[in-house]
Amino acid sequence: MNWRQTYLVLKREYLTRVKSKGFIWATILVPLGFAVLIGVGIFIAAWDSEIEFTIGVFDETGEVVATLQEIDEDRYVDYSDVPVDTLRAMVQREEITGYVIVNESHITENQNLELIYSGSGGLQLLTAVRSDFRESIRQERLRREDVSQDIRNIFESSVVIDSRRLSSEGEETDDDTEFLSVVGMFMGLIIFGAIFGYGGYIMRGVIEEKTNRIIEVIASSVKPIELLTGKMAGVGAIAITQFGIWILAFTGLSAIAGPLAASILGPDASTSQMSGELAQAEEQLPAILDIPTLETSLIVYFVIFFFLGYLLYSSLFAAIGSAADSETDTQQLMLPISAPIFIAYIIMFHAMQSPDSTLSVVGSLIPFFSPILMITRIAITEVPFWQTSTAILLMMLSFVGTMWLSAKIYQVGILSYGKTASFKDLAKWIKQS
Repeated sequence: MNWRQTYLVLKREYLTRVKSKGFIWATILVPLGFAVLIGVGIFIAAWDSEIEFTIGVFDETGEVVATLQEIDEDRYVDYSDVPVDTLRAMVQREEITGYVIVNESHITENQNLELIYSGSGGLQLLTAVRSDFRESIRQERLRREDVSQDIRNIFESSVVIDSRRLSSEGEETDDDTEFLSVVGMFMGLIIFGAIFGYGGYIMRGVIEEKTNRIIEVIASSVKPIELLTGKMAGVGAIAITQFGIWILAFTGLSAIAGPLAASILGPDASTSQMSGELAQAEEQLPAILDIPTLETSLIVYFVIFFFLGYLLYSSLFAAIGSAADSETDTQQLMLPISAPIFIAYIIMFHAMQSPDSTLSVVGSLIPFFSPILMITRIAITEVPFWQTSTAILLMMLSFVGTMWLSAKIYQVGILSYGKTASFKDLAKWIKQS
C-alpha cells in the first residue's frame, strides 16, 4: 500500500469536510447549545417567581394550621371560620389556589386529606402541600402523645452514610460514584453518537462520489484499500478537530460558569430571605457547576475506546456506502451494523446500575459492544486491567477482520452501479476479490 496516496486521500477528505457548512455549523452550535443550557440553568436559579399560591386551611382541630403557618405563613391561611361553600367559591373566583379540610379523623384514624384546588401550581405545589401537611399532622400526633422534645429530635433525625473509595494501594479517595455514573453514561452516549455520526460521514461521502462518478477518476490512480484507509483517517482527523474544539469550549464555559452564577445569584444573599424554590435552586446550581476532577486514566481510556470503536465501525459504514447507489438504499444493509450498537446502548443502562454483573462484564468484552460498555464500567467501578486490555486486544483483532472484509466489498462496490447490492451479492464480492 502506498502511504503517500493514502495521505493525499486523507488530506482531500479532511479539507473537503472541514470546510463544509455542516461541519462548521455543528462545531459552533454544540458549544453554543451548552452555553445556552448553562445560561438557562442560571436564569432559572436566579428567577424569583412573583406567582404566589394561597392554600386555605379549614382546621376543625384548631391545632394543625399553626404548624403549617410556621412552615410557610404566606402560603397557608387560616379560614377555619369561613364556610366550606365560601371556600369553594373563592377557589372558583381564583381568590385562593385551593383549600384543605382538617378534622380529628385525619389525626386519629389516619384518614387521607384532600386538596380542592384550581389546578394551578403543578407538581411542585402538590409535592410541597403534601409534604407540609404530612409534617404538620405528624407533629400534632407527637404533641398529643406528650412526646418529649428529645424524642422528637431523634424521630426527625436521619442517618447519612458518606462513602469513600479504598484503592488496592490502600489510598482513600472521595467517592463520586453518582457523578461518575452519569459521566460513564455520557461517555457511552458520545461514542454511540460518534459511531453513527462519523460513520455516516464516510458512508455518505462514498455514495456521493459514486453518484457524481468522481470515484472512477480517483480509483484510476489510487488503490481501493488506500482510498478506504485515507477516507477513514480523514474523517478520524475531522473527529479529532471537532472534539478538540468542543473540549476547549466546554472547559472555558465551565470555568466561567461558576463565577458568573455566583455574581448573578449574589454571594451574600441570605437563604432565609429567599423563597424555598430559589434557595433550593441556589444550593443545587453550584453542585452542577462544580464538576469533580476526572482521572487522567479515564480520559485516556475514553480516547482509546472512542477511536477503536470508530475504526471498527467506520470500515463497515464505508463498505455499506460502496454497495449502495443512494442513502435511502442503505437502510436494508444497515441492520447488521446498527443492531450491535443499539444492543450495547441498551445494556449500557444496566451497566450503570450494576457495572460488575456478568452481563456487564461479558458485554464489555465483546468487541462490537466494548466501545460503549467498557468506558461506562471504567468510569463507575474499578475494572481489572486484564479486562480492559483483553477488550482492547479483541477490538484491534476485530478491526483487522472488518477492515479485510470491508476492503473486499469496497473494491468491487465502488465501481458497481445500477442497484443496491444484497447480502448475497456482498458474499460473492468477498469470494471473488
